[in-house]
Order: sequence, then C-alpha cells, then structure tokens
Amino acid sequence: MSNINSQKKQTVTPKKKPKVSRPSNEPPQQRTLGPISDLERHLPPEWWKTLFNSLYLKTDGDVVENSLNTENDIDMLIKVTGIKSEDRILDLCCGQGRHSLELAKRGFQNVIGVDRSRYLIRLARKRAKNFGLPVTFSEGDARHFRLKDSSIDCVAMMGNSFGYFEREEDDIAVLNNIKRILTSNGKLLLDIVDGTWMNQNFEARSWEWIDKNHFVNRERSLSTDGKRIISREVITNAEIGVMADQFYAERLYSLEEISVILADLGFENIENHGNVYSHSTRGQDLGMMANRLFITAHAPLKKKVETLAAKKLQATVIMGDPRLPDPVKKNGQFNQEDFETINKLKQSLTTLDEFQFQYWDNHKTLIQQLIKSPPSFVFNLCDEGFNNKATEELHIPALLELLNVPYTGAGPACLALCYNKSFIRSVAQTLDVPVPLETYFTPSDQAAHIPHTFPAIIKPNCGDSSIGITEHAVVHNAEELIDYINVLQVELPGVPLLIQEYLEGAEYTVGLIGNPGKFEVLPLLEVDFSDLPENLPKILSYESKWLPDSAYWNHIKYKEADLPDETARKLIDYSQALFERLECRDYARFDFRADSAGNLKLLEVNPNPGWCWDGKFNLMAGYANISYTHMLELILRAAKERLGLA
Repeated sequence: MSNINSQKKQTVTPKKKPKVSRPSNEPPQQRTLGPISDLERHLPPEWWKTLFNSLYLKTDGDVVENSLNTENDIDMLIKVTGIKSEDRILDLCCGQGRHSLELAKRGFQNVIGVDRSRYLIRLARKRAKNFGLPVTFSEGDARHFRLKDSSIDCVAMMGNSFGYFEREEDDIAVLNNIKRILTSNGKLLLDIVDGTWMNQNFEARSWEWIDKNHFVNRERSLSTDGKRIISREVITNAEIGVMADQFYAERLYSLEEISVILADLGFENIENHGNVYSHSTRGQDLGMMANRLFITAHAPLKKKVETLAAKKLQATVIMGDPRLPDPVKKNGQFNQEDFETINKLKQSLTTLDEFQFQYWDNHKTLIQQLIKSPPSFVFNLCDEGFNNKATEELHIPALLELLNVPYTGAGPACLALCYNKSFIRSVAQTLDVPVPLETYFTPSDQAAHIPHTFPAIIKPNCGDSSIGITEHAVVHNAEELIDYINVLQVELPGVPLLIQEYLEGAEYTVGLIGNPGKFEVLPLLEVDFSDLPENLPKILSYESKWLPDSAYWNHIKYKEADLPDETARKLIDYSQALFERLECRDYARFDFRADSAGNLKLLEVNPNPGWCWDGKFNLMAGYANISYTHMLELILRAAKERLGLA
C-alpha cells in the first residue's frame, strides 16, 4: 500500500453566485466561533455522541467510503487473525458497516456490527438490506454493549475507532468488555493511529474542497497533557455558509503504551503487523487516518465454568390467566391467537441458555404461591393485570415488591402513572415534550368544553389496548362528539374521557431496551395506513389489535420509519427523558404522531409494552435483525444487570 498523503495547492478564483435557498437535505446554517486560541477549552466531553452523521461522511468520505481502503483492511484482518467463515465476529464501532459488509460479501456468516451513532447504524442496516447481506447491526456503547460472555471468536476495532473517550479508564473499560465477550484465545484486532508518529507529524492547519459545494477548514493541537490531539472542523457550503463548527479528539497511544495496557489486562501474543497507510480519493488531508498501527492480541484462557444446569437463573414467568374472562380480548376471553402467542413465547424462551423457566398463570392461587415459594426472579409478562383486570396491572409488581422478589419491567408507581394519560401529558410538558391539545371530561361534568377545531378524537383517560377507541372515536362536529361521549359513558361507566385534537399526520413508535445510560434503541417504526379504506379514520383502533376479521386488522401495516436523523434523534431524546422521569425499567415503548403541519406530539407511554411475536416491539427488533428470542433475552439481561443478579 502506498501513502497518498500529498498536499496539493489549489488556486481559487472567486466567482459571483446567485443567491440560493438552502437545499432541503442540508443541515441549517450555523454560527462559527471565529478564531480560537485554545481548542481544548471548546471540546465537548462526549463529542462522539453527535459528530458521526451525514457531514462526517462528507468530510471523511474520501477515506472511510473508499472501497480500496476497506478491501485492504479486510485482507489484512483475515491474514493476521486467521479467521474462518464460520467464526463469530464483532465489528466494534462499525460506523456505516463497511468492514462488516465486506466480510459478509466474502462469505463470513456470523458478523455483528455495533456503533454508538444512530445515523450510521441506520445507514448500515439499509446497505445490508440492499445488498442482501445477513449482518446484524445494533446501536451500543463500546464500554458496555450487550453480548454474552465468551460468545465471540474475533473482535475488530477498525478504522481508528479507539481512544475517543475523555478518560483513559473508559478506553480500558472497552478492552475489558472485549475480553469478556471473547472466547478463550479469541482474537482482538486494534486498528489505531500511531500515536508517536501523529504527535510529531500532525498538520496544525489545513483546508480542502470535499466536493463542488463544500469545503472544510481544520485546526489541530495537542492537549495540555500531550496525550490527545484536539481537532476542529469548520464545514462550509459555498452558497449558504457555515454548516458546522465542531470539535473532536483522540488519545495518542504509542505501540509500547497500548501493548502494556493489553498485557496488564491479560491479553497475550500482542503483535503489531506493520503500519497501515490510507488511500484517499481526494489525496489531501488524511488526518488521523494517515498512519495507523495494526495490532493483534489473544484473549487469555478462561477458567472452566460451572455446568450449564448449575449456572442457569431460575426464572418464573407470570402471565394473564386464561381461565378467567378478559374484557379486552375478542369475545371477552383468551382466543386461539392468544394461545399460539403464548406457545411461541415458551418455545423461544427454551432456547436461552442463561435461564430455566417456569410459568405461573393461575391468579386464584397466585398470591399463595408467591408467599409459599417466592421466586428468585420473575419475568413479568402479566400485562393483562391481576385477574385480567387492566386497572390491576400494577398489583403484580406491588406483590413482588412486598415479597422482595426481583422482577423485570416497570414498578407499580410507574404503571399507575402511565395508565393515566392526562398525568403523562402533564409530565411530558414539564420535559418540553410536545403534546396534543386536550380537554379532560368527567362523567360528572354537566357541560363538556367543545373544542374550537375539528376533527377531534375521544378516548378514555385511563386504559390501554385501545379500549374505547373505535372508528367512531374520531368526530368532526359537536353532534358526533356528544353522541360518542354518550356511547363511552354507557360502555365505560365512570371513566373520565379525553377530548383531544386529532393528529392527521404520520404515526411513529420508539422502542427502548435497557436502563438509563445503557439503552438499546430499536429502529423507529411507522404505522402504514395507506391501504386502509378511505371511509375509516387512520387510527390504531381497538379493532386493529383484537378483531382479526376487521378492516383495521387486515389493512394496517407497519414499516421501518424513514425520518431525517435530526427528527429521529429528537423522538429518541424525548423517549429517553420520559423513560427516566417516569422511572420505566428494562424496556418501554413511546408513540408519537404528527399534526397536519408535521409537528410531532406524544400519544402514549407504554412501560410494559406487548411482548408478543407479532407486536410493535418485536417488529422494531426485526428491523435491527434482532430475533424474537434475542429481543426477549435483551429485556431479561437488562433486568439482570439492573438488579445485580449473577
């Protein structure tokens, strides 16, 4: 390989250009900070959370989207590690998936990509789908992503993705996590900047055109302690001005320093396979990719673990009672579809090596069972509620709390709060999460406040599973409004109602698995109403969830949302803020819908969302190539970690 790090001078003749509006796909114009004497002072501690987006692929595309670089990297990876097509390989900090996809193209069958950037993971999934390549991509932090102990044969950190954190301890946490998931004698490949070379050869300033419309100015300096290189990029569109003024940093490890760290952690056979020089389609500023180390190491041999049966966690699954009536379900009872769903759940759980499951669904004896033989751990899937009463969903975790039994999912206070939609609206407003216009109506009201605008939707304030929300819930005038209020007062006597603005735009769902600081964000889902007959309002009604013969059931579909990265990030940020404030645990679902102007507003928070194989949550997992079984496992492992269970 040759180093194409040539610096070509360019002469630019200014030309008058007509005033143009900002292209719709460009980020908005930003203010620049101007001259700065100290780059380090302006560096955000967690700069890596927002930097890796579409602009990153513009500024660094000459290297990180260069197929020659990718092919050469994989050639070397295969040569120095000796990996085989059947090996389980983790591409950690995989970015847009270029190395993962190249491995899959060459016949490697078990490749996983993990990266912190939602934008890049989403792009990687699209590319995998377009090429028909079976690579699993997941969003995750390199310090504590979720993979089983001793489950990976080779971990590759390619393309200079190591050393981003502010503290060296976080880099060590990454290596410890890698050691945990590697098999005995499993292989690590670190492709990192040659710190010694970069310390002496970095360019303090550069600028280059990255395409016909954009140019980037770069400044670099060493940190005060001399251990990191701080970089600044000012990205400018020639027609609309500055698009970004951003800072990032990387720790500079010499070969000796990183070798000592690996050895101290127990890695063996540490070897550098020569320096790697990147190619560039522009042949200009290669930055931190100019000269890299290609280091391999073997994980230490691991002690023989206990037998599989001995180390399994005994888990009790608590579910709804099929012997009792269930007013939510079709015909008020468990149906064949429900039993098929339960059987699929049980079949999936039998394949999880970490657990031994038993199932409790007899609510008549449940309290006595819990008192007599308290389980060591409960997988709480009783979203029907105690005695199949939705108002008593919180009773199961309340009982478990009283008996000091650890369990998955939300606690009683969270369930009670989320059951009341007007309470959730109030909490959302304190977090600046947009909500629909709404009027609260109780049966004792002598006169309801009629909204000034129609259409409106009427729904029970307390309830789930779309009870009370039918095709007639969307009303277009005062007469329809009063008629449907009267219907609900008969069907749901005493239940307060919400008269809410009907949001006519697209509907989206966000799914989170994990707990604050350690979330797996599932790909966003969009409800596809396009096949629904025109005479029916576009809503997820009761019929869509419980009546297989209805038009809603048969014509509503779901698809992965295709949203601008900024919009998707906003929905996820709203969801994470609500998750924390409401004290959700382990997993939760958040539904949003746009008004006619495209403004997204919160519809609902579901702290113990449906776990069935054909539900929204599993559909979102499927968009990430996460199987139904693995989705259940992720929820269980999130609870185990939160509870500190071995």
